[in-house]
Amino acid sequence: MSMVTLPGLKDMVEGISKDRNLPKHAVQTALREALLKGYERYRRSQNLDHFSEEYFDNFEVELDVESEGFRVLATKNIVEEVSNPDHQIALSEVQEVATEAQLGDTVILDVTPDQNDFGRMAAIQTKQVLAQKLRDQQRKMVQEEFKDLEETVLQAKVLRFERQSAILAVTSGFGQPEVEAELPKREQLPNDNYRANATFKVYLKKVGEGTTRGPQLMVSRADAGLVVYLFANEVPEIEDGVVRIVAVAREANPPSRHVGPRTKIAVDTLDRDVDPVGACIGARGSRIQVVVNELRGEKIDVIRWSPDPSTYIANALSPARVDEVRLVAAEGRRAHILVAEDQLSLAIGKEGQNVRLAARLTGWKIDIKDIAKYDRAAEDSKLEAEAAKLAEEAEKYQSELEEEDYEDEEDDFEESDREPDKTPN
Repeated sequence: MSMVTLPGLKDMVEGISKDRNLPKHAVQTALREALLKGYERYRRSQNLDHFSEEYFDNFEVELDVESEGFRVLATKNIVEEVSNPDHQIALSEVQEVATEAQLGDTVILDVTPDQNDFGRMAAIQTKQVLAQKLRDQQRKMVQEEFKDLEETVLQAKVLRFERQSAILAVTSGFGQPEVEAELPKREQLPNDNYRANATFKVYLKKVGEGTTRGPQLMVSRADAGLVVYLFANEVPEIEDGVVRIVAVAREANPPSRHVGPRTKIAVDTLDRDVDPVGACIGARGSRIQVVVNELRGEKIDVIRWSPDPSTYIANALSPARVDEVRLVAAEGRRAHILVAEDQLSLAIGKEGQNVRLAARLTGWKIDIKDIAKYDRAAEDSKLEAEAAKLAEEAEKYQSELEEEDYEDEEDDFEESDREPDKTPN
């Protein structure tokens, strides 16, 4: 069998494998695919430009790293009369060397071109395709390595900045090579200092599967999942399942630069002897301080979850003191929160941050009211009027639907009435 020699092939495979952190078999796979594209270019250069994309599906490249060369092989069907020599071979020709051959069988033949015929353009095509295939192999390896690590936390090191994104180096485990990850501007913390070689814990949000350039991994410092991980890592009761995190609401990048990052986290336990809030805070705040330090001073409220909505909402508005919670529209999950005048600003929070996070944490629409100025009768009348209006609109909407259905039925009846009589005479 003929062979196109590639001097230095063995060293090239080993060098690429080392430089790109790819196993040798992956490099060889990329090289075989690139050489096959080079062979296609060689064939098309022979003025045979009518080939379809699938034309060379029956061709493959056999790479011999030790002998430093390659062969091109074609799988052909045995037929009586050949109409396409690239895909077929005559039975009579095969029986000259294999008398047992029959029609419909397949054979693999060496179709390697002469060393000098392969051509400069084919070599350039091979080089270009090899670069692309190696990138594809790297992306595939990253997908396989990190796909199971989505929604977990990784240690990262800052490499550089591109536009407004920080490019970080992360690894999937001890001894594994570093892979680049992107930390977009919207996922950064305002108090972080992203200087070169600075280290952070980051939350792996997504492993990209496309073929676009740039890092495949998208990480975050602003995701609530990072807070959950930090508490679980710091509080043994959470890791052991004694304390559970029920809900988290985080505003890592507030709409105004005058408001700092803040998180509310609701915790609960089934063990009567355990205080879930105290377990998360730790002795003299030792546990929560570790989390706050990692998040560069972010304010964190740990509150006790309750199955009773009124209690839960009151807890969520911590540190404000709530006098009363009125669930004014349970179906619409709306609540009026009555507080003393001196607690109003605390309950609402700076630029509404406290009540905004409490609403997200509980899933209720929260209206803060001054208890001294709260007119229960007026509020009840307003709610009754709103309920009546909604009921009227719902009834009107239902009537319109029924009317449309009736009109559709009439149209169907008229259509069937106009159909010609197909009964034979």
